[in-house]
Amino acid sequence: MSALREPALTTTSTHPTRLHPTGPAGLPSTGLVLIGTAQAVRAMALQLAAISAPGHPIIPTGCVLVHHLERGVPAPDAGLLPPVLGYTDELIGLHAQWRFKAALVSLPASMRQEARRVSGLLTQLGINERCVPTFEDILQGAAPAGRPGRATPMDPATLIGRTPWGVDKVGVSKIIRNKRVLITGAGGSIGSELARVCAAFKPEQVILMERSENALFEIDQQLSRRFPALQRRAILHDIVDEPGTRRVLEELRPHAVFHAAAHKHVPLMEEHPSHALSNNLFGTKSVADACIAAGVERFVMISSDKAVNPTSVMGATKRLAEMYVQGLASGAGPKQHTCRLSMVRFGNVLASACSVIPIWSQQLAEGHPITVTDPRMTRYFMTIPEAATLVVQAAALEQAPGTSPVYVLDMGEPISILEMAVRFLRQQGLGPEINPASIPPAALAVASEREQIHQQIATLSEDEFDTARHPIVFTGARPGEKLYEELAYSAEMLTPTTHPAIGQWRSKQAQTNTPAPSRPTPPTDLAAALAPMRDAARPKQSVIEAIQALVPEMRRGRT
Repeated sequence: MSALREPALTTTSTHPTRLHPTGPAGLPSTGLVLIGTAQAVRAMALQLAAISAPGHPIIPTGCVLVHHLERGVPAPDAGLLPPVLGYTDELIGLHAQWRFKAALVSLPASMRQEARRVSGLLTQLGINERCVPTFEDILQGAAPAGRPGRATPMDPATLIGRTPWGVDKVGVSKIIRNKRVLITGAGGSIGSELARVCAAFKPEQVILMERSENALFEIDQQLSRRFPALQRRAILHDIVDEPGTRRVLEELRPHAVFHAAAHKHVPLMEEHPSHALSNNLFGTKSVADACIAAGVERFVMISSDKAVNPTSVMGATKRLAEMYVQGLASGAGPKQHTCRLSMVRFGNVLASACSVIPIWSQQLAEGHPITVTDPRMTRYFMTIPEAATLVVQAAALEQAPGTSPVYVLDMGEPISILEMAVRFLRQQGLGPEINPASIPPAALAVASEREQIHQQIATLSEDEFDTARHPIVFTGARPGEKLYEELAYSAEMLTPTTHPAIGQWRSKQAQTNTPAPSRPTPPTDLAAALAPMRDAARPKQSVIEAIQALVPEMRRGRT
């Protein structure tokens, strides 16, 4: 590569060399700068030379070396370098002269602090940054020291310290193998994993029902690649369309239906309660009614721990959906049937769309602080594969005729969100910098809690290693959010099933064989009472009040 030469210690005065406009990886036609140690810069320059198009060499404007390690003569074994423009502490002035458009940055994991500083400068200057791991870091498996938020891949199970439960393959095979299985919300985090789990048990056909075109296409393509012999049907459909849902099920006649479609984001549903009602309750009604009409053998609804003593619209509408299904199973519905109806409750799943891991990864990538709602907040967590596997396992459990069991997955112990955020940062090679000034006042109102929180922050802030720090700030609970989740009512208890990871929710009356205080709400009455509230033009408060009238345990508190 003729343009490479021995490094000089003064800024070169040559003008930037134009690059081929259609260079690989979308590199700019002018203004490419290499930033790193002398050895790393040399390696990048040689790689660019190797991938240059014939007759169109990729020649960087020059390189910028790390000032505090390489001021003076670069390492003797560094070899040839592009023109040395200066050092990283001179980036602002160098950019004013050379007008960089993009930077390839290669710094070892041991220089994470410098990498953070360089990334901050590049962001401030509007220079597009691309990080290139050093060869040594690749061999050692170290996290790259590029832009601080390039979250490295991790095993979610290690983040929550949880060992997944196994599955009874014989029991699951009985309800999946050579059967037609339909999954609603098949493009979502849980729905798509359910599709993959079911596909592994050799069903006759997997039917994917999803209203998002892109999500449906993606899961259909995944299954075609992983299970090329699998018979599939991709149905672009909104379950809220009751006549359409019934037509699909009566045409395809699935044996088992896993109902995963739902609105799940708590703050959004507080703003749009009619949409929550329409999708979570009436969408469930649409699918459950169609299952009965089509003679489906098993219907399994994915519920939520937020349905227990709900404080949110989302949780209350999921509880209403449970009540509707229970009413159908009790014989209070309009038609007798043999469909086995059940529900599965569990807490949060790691790495699902818009959950904490993708949010933190995005915040890190953009150089923003990691956000935690409240230092007291805890949640139950499991991984997506474990949750989906246990849902299918729950569907295989035996149930008495006329019942609609609510199964509760073993979520282990609740996990502190703050402690999980600290683990997340440490897996990225960063230490936490926790800002006590951002703690919501409500969290400090009780003296004992205040002392406990400050002690927790002090403990989590301790770090054995001299690592770069990344800030964590508290944002305060959003409308409808609880500090602590529940998986069963305090007046009720769980009884074991044949699988150790799955409990069944039963009232004390059921445990002692005493009469229940009342029959489940007839599903027709439930639907009729709330049908007018599906209108999005309805005032929010009137919709919420209508929900509360049917879910009296709903608390509107925010803690």
